[in-house]
Amino acid sequence: MSSFATPPPGASASLKPFTVNIADSRVSELHQLVKLSKIDIPTYENQQTDGRFGISRSWLIDAKAAWEKFDWRESEKYINSFPHFSMPVPDAKSGNAEGVFNLHFVALFSKRADAIPIVFLHGWPGSFLEFLPMLELVRGKYSEETLPFHVIVPSLPGFVFSDAPPVDREFGAEDVARIVNAGVKMLGVGEYVVQGGDIGSRIARILAVRYPEVKAAHLNFCMMSPPADLPPSSVTSPAEQTGLTRLAAFTSTGSAYMQEHKTRPATIGLALSSSPLALLAWIGEKFLAWTDIPPALPVILEAVSLYYLTDTFPRSIFTYREAGIADDPAWFIDKPVGFSWFPKEVAPVPRGWVERTGRVVWWREHGRGGHFAALERPEVVWVDVERFVGSVWGK
Repeated sequence: MSSFATPPPGASASLKPFTVNIADSRVSELHQLVKLSKIDIPTYENQQTDGRFGISRSWLIDAKAAWEKFDWRESEKYINSFPHFSMPVPDAKSGNAEGVFNLHFVALFSKRADAIPIVFLHGWPGSFLEFLPMLELVRGKYSEETLPFHVIVPSLPGFVFSDAPPVDREFGAEDVARIVNAGVKMLGVGEYVVQGGDIGSRIARILAVRYPEVKAAHLNFCMMSPPADLPPSSVTSPAEQTGLTRLAAFTSTGSAYMQEHKTRPATIGLALSSSPLALLAWIGEKFLAWTDIPPALPVILEAVSLYYLTDTFPRSIFTYREAGIADDPAWFIDKPVGFSWFPKEVAPVPRGWVERTGRVVWWREHGRGGHFAALERPEVVWVDVERFVGSVWGK
């Protein structure tokens, strides 16, 4: 199998290979805390299994039992089968004492001189993990010599193996975008395409608007308010009407977590980081509620284990304190925009709305799929991005 681990010729010499290897003490701590964690008494609410009150007690009992047997080292073996790197990005504003911000990413590098760089940006409660099934497909389809793209998946600042935001000053989405762009440039690529969902769509939007190196953007998420000049009657597609019903339900009954992240990030950060089982309840609910077909339990346990073992949760929710930007004219993407629409997304807004936020030249509506699109339907996301890039790059 090709290694895909050779960076482009112009990459900075400071780029280093990275191996995921969580300390034995942390893995042991996780297992002990899961084993000793108490699941509280039954209530009317936590016995409901339809999700309307959140996670069910029965699901958490089963998940706890499975987690006690979960082998993190097996996950590490799979994770490390992909090339990982760490880049010390010079950043005087938000860097560490040495003036750098360490950015982790997974990549499949091509040996083709004309390879097109595509940067895939995850959200919350995601990580690079959600793109690994897609990368598995890509490395099965291509070799290093034939891959037409450099596929780059950063861990956003604040997440897993990238540095945490500074603790003595504010840090937001524009800081994330600045660091990601600087890191991509250090790979020796001049121009690139961005792709993002959830928080990743916000970062992709900022990158596309702020940085001339970004030539196009593909999104699968666009949380926004209804355009004032578009009446409800303008939405005629049954799928889009159903999507707006889903958005209304999410807004009224599924978005409390956003308010907590936004208004009390310190409290929820301290509370959930102290208990892996509490973190599983908080994050596991999202994997169940926001997907078309919920992922297998080991996939959820792997994602939550990674968050716990890297202290990600309290340092990853800072962007929730910022106002949305998709419907702000200042953040209109005046570059080619592609969009993949999935019906079980939490905010499956109509095409007419998305077109108010950018120059949409490519659109695909899918009959299945939800919020974690790359995890749920990796082949669809890859084909969409590949076709979109092929239709706009160099045009």
